[in-house]
Amino acid sequence: MASDPTRLPAPKLDEQLCFALYSSSLAMTKAYRPLLEALGLTYPQYLAMMVLWERDAQTVSELGERLHLDSGTLTPLLKRLESAGLIARDRLPEDERRVAVTLTAAGRALRTRAGGLPARMARLTGCSAAELAQLRRRLLQLRDAIAEAGGDGTAPSPRP
Repeated sequence: MASDPTRLPAPKLDEQLCFALYSSSLAMTKAYRPLLEALGLTYPQYLAMMVLWERDAQTVSELGERLHLDSGTLTPLLKRLESAGLIARDRLPEDERRVAVTLTAAGRALRTRAGGLPARMARLTGCSAAELAQLRRRLLQLRDAIAEAGGDGTAPSPRP
């Protein structure tokens, strides 16, 4: 029986952009793990702390927007940081539905201990600073293009 010429070949895993991104993300998170364990943080907690180190006293919704996380994911993460004494969460007096997140003295002090992590991780990549900057720009462009397209798999096919 003749093969169906309209049938596409099965995709190969190693040729998929999504798998390259996924496996690279796993490798990066794995490399961070021992460094962050020494600080008592998980990778998502580290990301939340970095946002607060950039600008203290943000609402939960501002943190969620910055980290691309919903409140159902972010709230347990923040509760653990609060239990560790690194942040405080308080309802805003002008709108008790909103919760402000602020660094404690211990949370601010942790910034110094974490300061060298980005440079250590950059060295692990074997890339130059320019290469890393270019890769970061391209990944952000990719993220934004997917978000603009709806990110739900219904984006139009690319133009030839």
